[in-house]
Amino acid sequence: MSVWRDTTPAVGNPGQPEFAERTGEKVDLHVGMWKDGRWSYLYGDDTEYGGAMPDLEATRSAARAAREGPLPETVAGPVIKPPVWTWEVPLYFWFGGIAAGSSFVALACDLAGDEKSAALARKLALGALGPSPALLIADLGRPERFYKMLRIFKPRSPMSMGVWALTAFGNLAAAAVAADLLGRRRTARALGAANAVVGGYLGSYTGVLLASTAVPVWARSRLFLGPIFVSTATATGAAACRLVLSATGVEPDHPTRTALANVETGAMAAELLLSTVNERRLGPLAQGLETGTPGRLFKAAKWAVRLGLTAQLARRRQPAFQHTASVLYLAAGLLFRYAWVKAGPPSARDDRAVAEMARSRHHGD
Repeated sequence: MSVWRDTTPAVGNPGQPEFAERTGEKVDLHVGMWKDGRWSYLYGDDTEYGGAMPDLEATRSAARAAREGPLPETVAGPVIKPPVWTWEVPLYFWFGGIAAGSSFVALACDLAGDEKSAALARKLALGALGPSPALLIADLGRPERFYKMLRIFKPRSPMSMGVWALTAFGNLAAAAVAADLLGRRRTARALGAANAVVGGYLGSYTGVLLASTAVPVWARSRLFLGPIFVSTATATGAAACRLVLSATGVEPDHPTRTALANVETGAMAAELLLSTVNERRLGPLAQGLETGTPGRLFKAAKWAVRLGLTAQLARRRQPAFQHTASVLYLAAGLLFRYAWVKAGPPSARDDRAVAEMARSRHHGD
């Protein structure tokens, strides 16, 4: 059964050839974008919109009220869409952190004169970085998206800079390892030092990336997420390097192994301290880190750190406890990454928190 529909335009008249004429006059409400020209005929003199001009002051007042005014009793949502990052993202964060931390270890070993450990740390940095591009591409959905991100360089975009840092880190790490294999120690040290600088960004940008979003629990933690992620990267990188040195036959009382044990413990303790201070600073928003799946992951990560610290203290009686501590620190780093990512969606669904966060950002809080 066919239904007849009236196709007469609601306002104005159908398009006419004379609309293509160029008069040089500015069209009302036309903002200058080429796509708006397609609708300029709506504001012709023969329509109900003819001569209409917006009340700019009323628009500005409404915008100020939306940013600064008191929140209504009910905030109609959803205000923002929850992030849809999959399991590949926190795993990518973890591997990238180990790679960055290993580059720090390589630089420290070079400065201390331990060339063998430095070369091993550089190999570990390259190996830990290996899964990262595949994990990132899997999250993006199509391989060409990774390439297209390299076509743009945006210093103010953590995502853009992160892809460039990942690429630069991988190239420097590969070149440093190649220099080691060719016996060019001076070149390897120079490339390793440059890689450690890039590693500083690679280890922290993931936290900055979370904090640059509108998700309240991430945005409110913007002062802490960068240092927290760097601390975890340093700890996991040191733990991984210490385990690899042990597996290659380096004696337990070797100065590098001892130093790495102290570094991983200090960095993970710093991460635990920063996380605790940040949670107290978050106030009600900290509920997203204490309940549900994120809460369970955070508790497991904190307990892993505590057990690692305990094992570290017991290592003098039993050296095997040091291996246990390193494994616990690696597990804690992974749990922390998953916990932070998992805390995003429930926080984004808190419409009142999103609105309050927008106001606090406007006031520079």
